[in-house]
Amino acid sequence: MANNKHLYDNFEVNFNLKGFSSILIGIYFFLLSIAYKYVITNFLVDDHTLGMLSPQIIEIIFISLAGIFILFSSLALFFSGKRSSKNFHLLLWNGKTKVAFLKYVIGIVFLFALLIILMNLGLVDYITPSFLFTYAIFLLLVKSNFRKNIIILSLLSLLLGIYCFIIPSYWYSSFTILAIAHATYGIVER
Repeated sequence: MANNKHLYDNFEVNFNLKGFSSILIGIYFFLLSIAYKYVITNFLVDDHTLGMLSPQIIEIIFISLAGIFILFSSLALFFSGKRSSKNFHLLLWNGKTKVAFLKYVIGIVFLFALLIILMNLGLVDYITPSFLFTYAIFLLLVKSNFRKNIIILSLLSLLLGIYCFIIPSYWYSSFTILAIAHATYGIVER
């Protein structure tokens, strides 16, 4: 197997959004949506501890939850890639994977900057649609070979972003649908 290293695209083998990593990311999306819903619901209740916090602290909690989501999703992709590279006897980091990692980091920094700018401008209703639009574009840009199911997942994210743009309170359902879609993609693309 080690003699046939040129037959495999190291990026496609190492960092792919299929199987268990996609299922984990779907679970993380679902947990993130539940955590956001819990914080928002209890922030509006006067007798709850979260209701006594200032809106700035709630914003910090939201940013922290998003950071934890990105960290766990990145770790799921990394460990999946590490396992795949070990199975194929390939190096985990080469030119393609380093470029893909740089795209990934730039995309995450851009996404966080966009969401924080929208939050600071008071355009809270546009945070979820902007996230979903950026996530859809991000799914298409990170993968080098387009798979039909990734395009479907990306189009679903765009569609959910349009729904959230029209109906801002649809954010929880959108995150839940995206979580189910990720888990389904992981099961289908094993």
